[in-house]
Amino acid sequence: MQTNQAVKALGALAQETRLAIFRMLVQAGPEGLPAGEIAGRLGLAAPAASFHLTQLSHAGLARSRPRGRFVIYSADFGQMNALVAFLTENCCGGEPCGPVSVACPPARKGTKR
Repeated sequence: MQTNQAVKALGALAQETRLAIFRMLVQAGPEGLPAGEIAGRLGLAAPAASFHLTQLSHAGLARSRPRGRFVIYSADFGQMNALVAFLTENCCGGEPCGPVSVACPPARKGTKR
């Protein structure tokens, strides 16, 4: 992932409603959810939900597909994983990290993090 793509994705997630929608889409899995159901679960008006879903789509974090009269949105797991990889690529000075709950080992003298 390029830096500009990461900035765009992080910018889209830096808003409470969009973050809630994205987390909902991740939880829903590849099947996704209809836009109306997303709006209903979060108590959003349809135009507001559409705006936020469009922002997530433009950032590459969500995909949409028609299903009859509905538009189904799902998280783009490839982009999500690419963003996480981008954020952690320099973790632990290039050494493999342990489980998420384990902190990175201290940096060796003369190395930067």
